Amino acid sequence: MSTKSVPKLALFPLTTEVSKQGHIVIGGCDVVDLVKEFGTPLYLFDEFTLRRKCREFKNEFGKHYPDTLVIYASKAFLNKSLALILKEEGLGLDVVSGGELSIARSVDFPLDKVYFHGNNKTPEELNLALDLGVGRIVVDNFYELELLDRLAGKRGIRQDILLRLTPGVDPHTHRYTTTGTIESKFGFAPATGQAEEAVNQASATSHLNLLGLHFHLGSLVPEIEPYELAIKLVLRFAREMGRKFGFNLSEFDIGGGFAVPYTLDSEVPTIAEYAQALAGKLNSLISELGLSRPRLIIEPGRAIVGQAGVALYKVGAIKEIPDIKKYVCVDGGMSDNIRPALYGAKYEALVANKALETGRRQVVTIAGKLCESGDILVKDTKLASAHPGDIIAIPVCGAYSISMSSNYNATPRPAIVMVKQGQARLVRRRETYQDLMSLDLI
Repeated sequence: MSTKSVPKLALFPLTTEVSKQGHIVIGGCDVVDLVKEFGTPLYLFDEFTLRRKCREFKNEFGKHYPDTLVIYASKAFLNKSLALILKEEGLGLDVVSGGELSIARSVDFPLDKVYFHGNNKTPEELNLALDLGVGRIVVDNFYELELLDRLAGKRGIRQDILLRLTPGVDPHTHRYTTTGTIESKFGFAPATGQAEEAVNQASATSHLNLLGLHFHLGSLVPEIEPYELAIKLVLRFAREMGRKFGFNLSEFDIGGGFAVPYTLDSEVPTIAEYAQALAGKLNSLISELGLSRPRLIIEPGRAIVGQAGVALYKVGAIKEIPDIKKYVCVDGGMSDNIRPALYGAKYEALVANKALETGRRQVVTIAGKLCESGDILVKDTKLASAHPGDIIAIPVCGAYSISMSSNYNATPRPAIVMVKQGQARLVRRRETYQDLMSLDLI
């Protein structure tokens, strides 16, 4: 069935259809059957959508700027199965912890294409990165600059680095996910003179090789103009550093944060629009400023995995407050998706086993089972009639839901399945109560 018949399906993975029984089918798998086999809450990822998004970023940016490396922002979500797909698609990895680095190592991910970010990397994490031969370490502050030089010196090596800058650009996104303004905890600010000092110090170190500059404006950035402004500011800074210190910008990492639509009324640029505008701005400024052409690095995370992921829940209690509100309660919540409680994130939802129901939609609020009044997954959404045992599907849950999940209320984390051509494989089993106690000591 065409997604036009059920508008919300446009937010679901690219392979999504509706069966004659009115069930949502993703990757050739009926979600009702998946729930029977694997239980709920259940997260599914559509492999076709994942691979298509990887290729779209490579093709669209490569079309306008051939020397582009796409590195996936692991913090959006990473496990072994996804890391293998990213490896097969030829992407690099942006990691921000020793844990993410260890996942990459576990699947023999090419470590020369791993970029290690973070504002307070521990000595243990930096030692691990050096021992494994990570391709680039993105230095965030003076403490790290000095520490990394010492650690590399003990090994008698020169480590390739980038410096993270905070260009002072407001990306017009949620304040919790804004990272490119001067007051951010991340990076060196050109406006304060610290970025210039960082270039000077990095260039003078014995065991670090400064290859380029990085900025990241934030997450879920809905506009192109902030990127264009940041590109201009950082390239002008690079030219000035070239004049003062002989610095040559051979790599230019403009971060990620590319937005995806979460609701039907979302208006965000497409991957093609981001690529054309940002690569075009880079090309014009390189000519204008007389710079040599650096390798362009982009770091999409959410924009690769967001649409590919769907959360499935089972309806339990239903509470109706006459003339005020109706709650449809499900068996998951803020323990597996804290984004609505933390950021006020908005989602759409469907009754997955009643996608063809044509009756009157009711405005309901989908509530989680955690003991918090703020445990609301979707507020005031129009939904087909829902009853205990029905399945609620929430699209665009591939990014940050699972990676930010917790065991609040001693709730086991959900299972994850990967679907492809009618086959579903478990890529992470459901946690058990025993798992919750496995690290406890008496």
